[in-house]
Amino acid sequence: MASGHTHQTDVVIVGAGPVGLFAVFECGMVRLRCHVIDVLDDAGGQCTALYPEKPIYDIPGFPRIEAAELVVRLKAQAAAFRPVYHLGEQVQGLEKLSGGFWKVTTSKGTVVQARAVIIAAGVGAFGPNRPPLPGIEAYEGKSVFYYVTQREAFRGKRVVIAGGGDTAVDWALSLAEIAGRVSVIHRRDKFRAAPESEAQLKALAKSGKLDLVVPYQLHGLEGAAGQLTAVTVATLDGDARRIEADALLPFFGLSMSLGPIADWQLELQHNQIAVDASTTATSKPGIFAIGDVVTYPGKLKLILTGFAEAAIAARSAYALIHPETPLHFEYSTTSGLPTA
Repeated sequence: MASGHTHQTDVVIVGAGPVGLFAVFECGMVRLRCHVIDVLDDAGGQCTALYPEKPIYDIPGFPRIEAAELVVRLKAQAAAFRPVYHLGEQVQGLEKLSGGFWKVTTSKGTVVQARAVIIAAGVGAFGPNRPPLPGIEAYEGKSVFYYVTQREAFRGKRVVIAGGGDTAVDWALSLAEIAGRVSVIHRRDKFRAAPESEAQLKALAKSGKLDLVVPYQLHGLEGAAGQLTAVTVATLDGDARRIEADALLPFFGLSMSLGPIADWQLELQHNQIAVDASTTATSKPGIFAIGDVVTYPGKLKLILTGFAEAAIAARSAYALIHPETPLHFEYSTTSGLPTA
């Protein structure tokens, strides 16, 4: 989609992650046209950027589905309603116009005017929390990786994983099947992962299929021209160890920010957008928000919950845009897909 143009539509969806993509479908079901804006170069949000090969187990109807496959299916489902995507563009400006329109401006000069805006920005702008190791920048993207996008890239390699949360433990379990050796570095013996996963990790360590290096923290890197040869670790008492390594995966969580959305004067609670759960309406009429970016009493941060919120937001947007034409609720099995 060419940037720098002016467009007019029914709804602007900010964020092309799974929840934003499903919002396209739900808007289409009530005959609302959508433009979708995302700062990433491809649709899918974290599912595409952070863990495309990671299985998801709580999508209804799919006992197991990889994140990338879920995105492919959601895009195909949304395609029936011909959404217009503006990818690789960050939403910046938001301005109220006459006639009930909102004007959304992107970092590339694209302007979209719409009667409603649905924010589906997930965790907002995100990036990794980098360990404070001298010279780590030289290895990033070559032998130090903050995300795993291709599991096979680590086949036969000596992999050091640092961290104690679900991401670290899940990838340790997965890569132990194909890597030459997996070493897990954590500052204490207790992990923050799901109890079942932690039990599997410790069972693999006990059987000698991976190494648990606790209680240690990352201390330094060895290598040349961006290729690691070893990682040094140390305890708080100064006891040091050297671990030969081809790759380091530091999993210390994400640094998250709402970015320019934080300046839109929406009511926020703990850096999340406060909404009315019954409508997904924010504190500004015509602006709705769904998915992990929102908070309300009882909110569950699940893709499943975001899908339900997308259905509510689409119908709330319809009521705003077509107040004179009440929406007659129908199940999709009865209505089928709307025709143009």
